[in-house]
Amino acid sequence: MLAKNWMTRDVITLTPDRSMMKASKLMKDKTISCLPIVDEQGRIVGIVSDRDIKDASPSKATTLDMHELYYLLSEIKVGDIMTKRPVTIRDDETVEKAAALMLEGHFGSLPVVDDEDRVVGIITDTDVFNVLIDITGVRSGGMQVCLQISTERGSLAPVLDALQDNGARIMSVLTRNVEDPEALKDVYIRFRDMDKPALKKMQQEMESKFQVQFWVTDHVHPVV
Repeated sequence: MLAKNWMTRDVITLTPDRSMMKASKLMKDKTISCLPIVDEQGRIVGIVSDRDIKDASPSKATTLDMHELYYLLSEIKVGDIMTKRPVTIRDDETVEKAAALMLEGHFGSLPVVDDEDRVVGIITDTDVFNVLIDITGVRSGGMQVCLQISTERGSLAPVLDALQDNGARIMSVLTRNVEDPEALKDVYIRFRDMDKPALKKMQQEMESKFQVQFWVTDHVHPVV
């Protein structure tokens, strides 16, 4: 899953010489929490967040009058408050890497750049949620089964064969290595709804053959 396939392409940017007031208004008007700062060639040089603007704004207890306050704010440039050399990701790198970088850095979004550091998009935590929803197929409902199996080669094949033999239509398969001295992994398999008799038969068979952790049915209504 490459960043370029999931990022928002219409990125709002500013140059370092623009005022903090302009940045603040843009973020409020567009309901965004950060702005990549670029040079004249569109190459990223920094990033400004709503937190940066809040930290740079005068306290509500200021003794400045309105004209003095307006002048002060108009003089502060985004180049003065931006984070320089921000963390970025290339457009041909994965969304998974973007998610890891955002989690480690406590970012809500990450600028996406090309090989020349030009801003071509932005990945947000909402985009990551959309990836998870899309690859699992949860909006289509269905049932998920979690099993714990060996990490040895070919250990997943019998599980898939058992599902196929029982007429299950698989929607997604995800795996996660278990933090355990033994070489095990959790496998999460989502399949479409089945008739109750067929489902019960399959559950009994799989629980007799495999280490089933849980079964769960999801009913998610698509957002219109």
